[in-house]
Amino acid sequence: QVRLVESGGGLVQTGGSLRLSCAASGGTFSRYTMGWFRQAPGKEREFVAAITSGRSTNYADSVAGRFTISRDSAQNTVYLQMNSLKPDDTAVYYCAAVFTGGLITRATSYNYWGQGTQVTVSS
Repeated sequence: QVRLVESGGGLVQTGGSLRLSCAASGGTFSRYTMGWFRQAPGKEREFVAAITSGRSTNYADSVAGRFTISRDSAQNTVYLQMNSLKPDDTAVYYCAAVFTGGLITRATSYNYWGQGTQVTVSS
C-alpha cells in the first residue's frame, strides 16, 4: 500500500512561487508514475503534471512554462515547483501514483492519492 503525503501549500500573491512536495512510502517509488492534480471549488479535479520513472514529463497547457515537476528517488519524493502563480491556480493540489511506465493524465487511472494541500493565490 502506497502512502502519499503532500506539503508546501499556502497563501501567495499573484506572481509568487511555491514548491509542493509529496513524500511517498510503502512501495517501490522508482517504479511509479507520479502525478499532480488540482481541484478548485465547484470544479472537477484536473491534471496538472506527471513524471515517469524515467523522468519523462507532461504538463497541462494552463501550467506549461510556469510549473516544473521533478522527483528524487533517494528521498522518495516528487516536487511541483510553481512560478508566476495566478489566482486561477487557487485549488487543493493532490499528489497521485500509478504503477505504470507511461505518462498518465487521467485521474481515474491513478491508484493512490494524498490528502491534498491548499494553494491560494491572492490578486
